[in-house]
Amino acid sequence: MKKPLTMTLATLLAATAWALLAPMAHAADPAKSMRGADVNAADAAADTKAYAGKRPGTQPLVARTFSTQPPVIPHAVENFDEITLEENQCLSCHGVEVYKKKNAPVIGDSHFVGRDGKKLATAAAARHNCVQCHVPQVDAPPLVENAFQGDVVPPKAAKK
Repeated sequence: MKKPLTMTLATLLAATAWALLAPMAHAADPAKSMRGADVNAADAAADTKAYAGKRPGTQPLVARTFSTQPPVIPHAVENFDEITLEENQCLSCHGVEVYKKKNAPVIGDSHFVGRDGKKLATAAAARHNCVQCHVPQVDAPPLVENAFQGDVVPPKAAKK
């Protein structure tokens, strides 16, 4: 009987001491973010960056750093219409029917595979929002130091 009571009192005493001393330890060393800002301060809006490319077709294709990386968009997209369920301006150059006339890369074969894995005659609805995977490039310094090299995969030329 004496041992369980002693253990209970010791645990209670340790918990009380920790509860009283822990705030003092934290008060001396407030939390700091990795970027040096006060963690409670609102984040400042990022500067607007210019797209690396200008008009479509004027920039070289960007090499991928691993085989399954979605190709990046090597041109500006700020004047493009928003992608909606009814319209996707990307397909006016990269669609199967027009890519040869526009001398643009065609959308990949993976875009014609449905959720069940079956080949479709038209692009899958799940692949309609291009900028969900494909991103335009901006001229911006890296946010953190990075030594990633990857296996550079040369860009494929437009299918002829």
